[in-house]
Amino acid sequence: MKMTDLWDIERGLMAEGFTVIAGVDEAGRGPLAGPVCAAAVILPPELAIPGLDDSKKLTPKKRDALFDSITEKALRYGVAFASEKEIDELNILNATYLAMNRAIAALGPAPDICIIDGNRSAGIEYPNKTVVGGDGLSANVAAASVLAKVTRDRYMEKLGAEYPGYGFEKHKGYGTKEHYAALRALGPSPVHRVTFLRKMH
Repeated sequence: MKMTDLWDIERGLMAEGFTVIAGVDEAGRGPLAGPVCAAAVILPPELAIPGLDDSKKLTPKKRDALFDSITEKALRYGVAFASEKEIDELNILNATYLAMNRAIAALGPAPDICIIDGNRSAGIEYPNKTVVGGDGLSANVAAASVLAKVTRDRYMEKLGAEYPGYGFEKHKGYGTKEHYAALRALGPSPVHRVTFLRKMH
């Protein structure tokens, strides 16, 4: 995909009169443990970051390199969590909105519009447009997906050291075979999402 293609959505919004456009994405909706992380990014218009793409399509090494590039070149960015406790209290969708609102608030002055990855944005407190697969279609959303994923992965590595035996540093809290085996052997840790464990066999 040519880099310029990643600016099509932003160009359309600029043509409608929006000038400050943020991309917003999250990482960690599915795991059994740890927080959900959201990022909001405002890149300089038409900035080309070689290799930028949906974070799920990138290797960890490539994501780390892009993380440094994005944090260096972005006009503004914000990253925020909603904790496993908040996920249990609010449910994952509402906790994701909470993390996204926190990330957008961390940008400082609010953007004119936010491009939200996905098809739902009922809980977002800022003007927004949803784009399904936005992390592969919009430069700002792709950048947000990288910041959210790398930040959360690094946080889960720390939790791996804090709560040894679960393998958080490897599977980042997702429900792998090893993770389920550790849960059976050790029981849940304080950072597990209680509501996500009810489905456990």
